[in-house]
Amino acid sequence: MLDLLLPRRCVVCAAGGTFLCDGCRRALPFLTPPLCALCGAPTAWPVARCRECSGRRLGFVHASAAVAYDADVRRLVRSWKERGLRSLADAAALAVVERLPRPDADAVTFVPADRGRRRRRGYHPAEQLARGLSDRWGLPCVPLLSRSGGTRQQGLSRGDRRRNVAHAFAVRATAPPRVVLVDDVYTTGETAHAAASALRTRVEVVTFARAVRT
Repeated sequence: MLDLLLPRRCVVCAAGGTFLCDGCRRALPFLTPPLCALCGAPTAWPVARCRECSGRRLGFVHASAAVAYDADVRRLVRSWKERGLRSLADAAALAVVERLPRPDADAVTFVPADRGRRRRRGYHPAEQLARGLSDRWGLPCVPLLSRSGGTRQQGLSRGDRRRNVAHAFAVRATAPPRVVLVDDVYTTGETAHAAASALRTRVEVVTFARAVRT
């Protein structure tokens, strides 16, 4: 009945039938090597650290993403996060497991949302993605972090982003030795760094998308 009242249309091309059609899913801008070994940014050749992360202290051992955050992916992510199209979390999880190897880890966790946004949305996209990945990878999903600040990063410079989330996260449960930290988008890495640093364990960051700088 809901599909009759509100027909499903692809959030990218507006074709009917589904929120992400097969053609647009196949055309997602998947990231391919060479990539930076630390932050996962596309590079001209394999490097241990690229210009984006060189000289920076990062709290994780590696970050990787499935797709580049271009205009089409931005529409997909906004529809998932702001329009309430929760089923797009499954499409994001499928893209990740198709492109990235299963991490050598003990558990999956996620960057927590601030309470205001979670209350307004009624769900948390990063947690949705983490639970989808934990099911596919056969790893437990454990909420290891709480959040008390850093409520909005959009539009801030890298330095402002770092200051905004510097003390935003606290550990709510003891972390196992190896953890996969999941978020929807990697922009500058400052949120991932702050969350990973709070865990005080070996952290690998996995996101659906990441910003690509030219």
